[in-house]
Amino acid sequence: MSLSPAVSLTRDLIRCPSVTPADAGALDVVEGALKAVGFETHRLLFTEPGTPDVDNLFATIGSGAPHLVFAGHTDVVPAGDLARWRCDPFEPEIANGVLYGRGASDMKGAIAAFMAATASYIERHGAPKGTLSFLLTGDEEGPSINGTAKMLDWARARGVKFDHAIVGEPTNVNALGDTIKIGRRGSLNGRISVIGKQGHVAYPHRAENPVPVIARIVAALSDYEFDKGTAHFDRTNLEVSSIDVGNPAVNVIPAEARAQFNVRFNDAWTLETLRERIAAIVKKAAGAAKVDLVFLPSNAVSFLTEPGEFTSLVSNAVKDVTGLTPELSTSGGTSDARFITRDCPVVEFGLTNETIHAVDENARVADIDALTAVYERILEAYFAG
Repeated sequence: MSLSPAVSLTRDLIRCPSVTPADAGALDVVEGALKAVGFETHRLLFTEPGTPDVDNLFATIGSGAPHLVFAGHTDVVPAGDLARWRCDPFEPEIANGVLYGRGASDMKGAIAAFMAATASYIERHGAPKGTLSFLLTGDEEGPSINGTAKMLDWARARGVKFDHAIVGEPTNVNALGDTIKIGRRGSLNGRISVIGKQGHVAYPHRAENPVPVIARIVAALSDYEFDKGTAHFDRTNLEVSSIDVGNPAVNVIPAEARAQFNVRFNDAWTLETLRERIAAIVKKAAGAAKVDLVFLPSNAVSFLTEPGEFTSLVSNAVKDVTGLTPELSTSGGTSDARFITRDCPVVEFGLTNETIHAVDENARVADIDALTAVYERILEAYFAG
């Protein structure tokens, strides 16, 4: 079976079991392919106490402006129950035009399409009239500490300036070409502990029951309308993900009750203003009860790339290849685009996302090839002057 360069590269990448933070040779595959067409490459190993060491790759060709960067990640989530997969998740299989394997859609297929599109462009035009870079990490599915953010710091310290970026996250919902991400909501996690006093249920006056208090707090947070949404974002949403008392005895008033929550927030809020508002809601609901509210560290703030010339360029390339006019969306979870937005406008466009992180993750072979064509059209338009 004859495979396109993009599909062959996708298979090569899937064969590397790069479960975060392991690289397992994935960046070697990318580096070899990019060196072969003239890229200068830099392998960047970043470390920090208490976090896993992470291997990263920065590669560049050309010089000067405009500077476009293809960004993404080679790490993947664990495969889960191997017995439920139709094939070994790291031995890709093609059946009925579909490529199966961990990372096929998130996002080794897109990285392969980046590489294949770039090789084809350079073969026809030579190095771009400007600069094209690859910014690839092995830390997107992990803590996201020793990856993209530190690579951007490294580049900035060397005077590298990016004009625009494309992240190859799987953005499409139903069909290739239906969605481009122009922003993402922020994410904030928190934990609440209500401290009571343990006692016998028959003598409640000798105890302080924290359960009604945690119930009031959970209800207040869940019912609160933070906003009605903004021009490009859905409304801010808080979800309580756990309530725990840890009390197996029905005749004992517990000493403590706990809850945890996550907030996905839009550009009406900063981390500081959101923390302040949540603290006020908790304080009011708790009354005189003793409550400990802790916000977990967050590096996920909301961001937006305003629709304009660059988003139109990407949209037109998508429409030219797929025939679809993509929605400009800010839905979904977080991505490393949240770091890149500090340096330049960034959009996300990749494969479909219906099987990401799932058993039998897959991507249609035709979609990988079409995505390659989209990226090549972007390169043609971007470096046309």
